Amino acid sequence: MFKKPLSFVFVFTLSYAIMQRMKIAYIITRMDEYGGAQVHIRDMSTYLHGQGHEITVLSGWPGKVSDFIEHVGVTYREIPDLIRSIKPKQDWRAFKQIRKTLQHEKPDIVSCHSSKAGLLGRLAARSLGIPVVFTAHGWAFTDNVPPLQRLIYRVIETLAALFTSRIITVSEYDRQLALKKHVCSTKKIKTVHNGMLLLPAPHRNVTEKDKPLQIIMVARFGPQKDHATLLKALSVLESTNWHLTFVGGGDNSETGNLADKLGLSDKITFMGEREDIPEILESADLYTLITNWEGFPRSILEAMRAQLPVVATDVAGVSEAVIEGETGWLVPHRDEDALAAIIATAIENRQQVYDMGLAGRNRFEENFTFKHMMDKNLALYQEVVLEEG
Repeated sequence: MFKKPLSFVFVFTLSYAIMQRMKIAYIITRMDEYGGAQVHIRDMSTYLHGQGHEITVLSGWPGKVSDFIEHVGVTYREIPDLIRSIKPKQDWRAFKQIRKTLQHEKPDIVSCHSSKAGLLGRLAARSLGIPVVFTAHGWAFTDNVPPLQRLIYRVIETLAALFTSRIITVSEYDRQLALKKHVCSTKKIKTVHNGMLLLPAPHRNVTEKDKPLQIIMVARFGPQKDHATLLKALSVLESTNWHLTFVGGGDNSETGNLADKLGLSDKITFMGEREDIPEILESADLYTLITNWEGFPRSILEAMRAQLPVVATDVAGVSEAVIEGETGWLVPHRDEDALAAIIATAIENRQQVYDMGLAGRNRFEENFTFKHMMDKNLALYQEVVLEEG
């Protein structure tokens, strides 16, 4: 089932300074899909396990990601009643299950991820006197989230912050948003940008102008992502010298129906959820992430690592990764005309596409590798343990 577990672990255990050994528990709502938070937990737990730290991951919804970490030796504990939707009786049972597991594991620190696990995990940890850190992979009260949802989650996060040792945001935008909404104090919150495993740069050449521009978007189908605006932008292009590939799980029927309606079906490939994203990106020319809201998308870093220029909606922390006109283009939310103009430019100017991709790869290596992220996270964990241990 797992093609490269040994090489994956080997990369994580080759370098990085060995720090004081800790017992760390990670809590996340589900581990059955390759979302940004799930990959984040997979990478961090695998690396830390390889460095000799005692790692336990707790979640509801076990699956392919929890299977992987167990396969490489990370301890996994299922929390049967931990689900995304709000169900008070089941949530109370999940709280008790988390608390019981933490009581048994006795970690030095707990690291919580995702909204539901973030709330229940923090309460459980604090009830046992265990230091706890929450990583916000994009706030649920950010711009373009439905108003009632924004209000509810802002209140929840403000209350949950009272039980939190530190909050990590994956973008400076999210840190500033939390401070603006009075979620917590400046001392309690810190930005640590996402980082990804450093892989060799793919061998690329300038794509010949007469060949279709290979566009790709890797994103789960759901309310957060805006596949529709991308399709509408492509439908008004004069040039048909392009092909689009969608990669991602979820229900893609609505997007497929829109593609049919716009007469684009023969120019679009739906690949579903895949585990070989680096290999798939190697065959693309241009990466797009058209979306409604974000934190600091890991998929953009994957694209930069693959030496692809990025076209992305300018929301939340996206501009902290993509440098307009240098490593890609930023487009206003739901602006079909602006997006169409950018794609038309990419179709016509393949040298610019190549140059931007190269600049993106350089920016990734300088700022967003796994080592950059892991060093900062470990330092924060140790700071919290020393303060409260």
